Amino acid sequence: MNAPDPTRDRSGPPALQRATLAMAGVLNAGGPLLRLALRNVARHRGRTTMTLAAIAFGVASLILTGGFVRDIYAQLGEALIHSQTGHLQLMRNGYYESGTRSPERYRIDDVAGLERSIGALPQVEDVMARVAFAGLLNNGRTDWAIVGEGVEPDKEARLGSYMRIVAGRQLRDGDREGVLVGAGVAAALGLAPGRRVTLLVNSAEAGMNTIDLEVVGVFQSFSKDFDARAIRITRAAATDLLASPGANTLVVSLRDTADTDDVAAALRKRFGVAPFEVLTWKRLNDFYDKTVALYDHQFGVLQLIILGMVLLSVANSVNMTVFERLGEFGTMRALGNRTRDVVRLVIVEAGCLGVIGATIGVALGVALALVISAIGIPMPPPPNANLGYTAHVRVVPWVVATAFLVGIIGSLLAAIWPARRVARRDLAEALQANI
Repeated sequence: MNAPDPTRDRSGPPALQRATLAMAGVLNAGGPLLRLALRNVARHRGRTTMTLAAIAFGVASLILTGGFVRDIYAQLGEALIHSQTGHLQLMRNGYYESGTRSPERYRIDDVAGLERSIGALPQVEDVMARVAFAGLLNNGRTDWAIVGEGVEPDKEARLGSYMRIVAGRQLRDGDREGVLVGAGVAAALGLAPGRRVTLLVNSAEAGMNTIDLEVVGVFQSFSKDFDARAIRITRAAATDLLASPGANTLVVSLRDTADTDDVAAALRKRFGVAPFEVLTWKRLNDFYDKTVALYDHQFGVLQLIILGMVLLSVANSVNMTVFERLGEFGTMRALGNRTRDVVRLVIVEAGCLGVIGATIGVALGVALALVISAIGIPMPPPPNANLGYTAHVRVVPWVVATAFLVGIIGSLLAAIWPARRVARRDLAEALQANI
């Protein structure tokens, strides 16, 4: 009985026989493995197309999700900065922790000198002083506890691009008897522009002072809690009302939010020997970092899910392809190729799928991100917020790079197990697949 010819595939077409012999010759000669892997990938067009679609879908999903989450971070930060806190605040030590109960104990006296010193930094766009106070606002029938700010209205209007005037107009520098009230305060007291109110506060000398004011506008900021208690009057009116000069905080507005940490470090160095502290907008809004941590964990879980999806899809495709080509790999080994050559060929083929699929996914994800951003996604107000916003999908380079690597790494990992399984098959058993 004649032994079967290991170079002949009786069940396959002549093209497969030629490809098998060519593959063995290329591997024995140390030829271009990548070219051979690409040729093998192209042989199974239907299965290859489905695998590439799964990889591309996973990569594009990571780009879109990551860009959407990064847009949430950016818009939340800008809303906090441009509706309440500014980029930085300078205040006396201890004011942030305990000064709200007795702000008169934490006055900054040389406001003009500090404003000039801080404003000299090239990254600084504007510096404005705020005077804090608490009291009661009366509409003629009932009182409402408020927290107030004496502000420089024209500067605040430039900073507060995320503060919406829902009725009336902005407070102006010349409004010595004007008051801007939060939407919650207006709803509680039934206030509208043109209504008169009386403000009662404790002065610096522990006496009671009152002032009659006219509502010039109603505002909505990012925070519903802030709007439920906040009012604003001019700094000049607050100084007269409290019978005390100075300010409690200096709010710093920057040209670029990315400069926040650098400017904070410069100010801390400049005022290191003075009784001041410099707080960034993140420190003033500690829930921001908690929100970022929450979304980062969720995004990490999503990455793992998509990585698993890519692994399963590629593993299924590679597993089916490998066992259909069992006779081919047996022929390679019979012609003198080592087991590691078979493993390497399978992994390179999977790597080719990963690179092609990830490239398609990056192109698709970036294109969809640009289209979606051009249209915008209307979003409702977040929890404890008043204002909705229009979301976009940002193209973030490191997110794109991570998604690309996930597509490639997932494909390579998925090929290891099928490649090792076929390499461990008995040579005689593998050759029988040719019969």
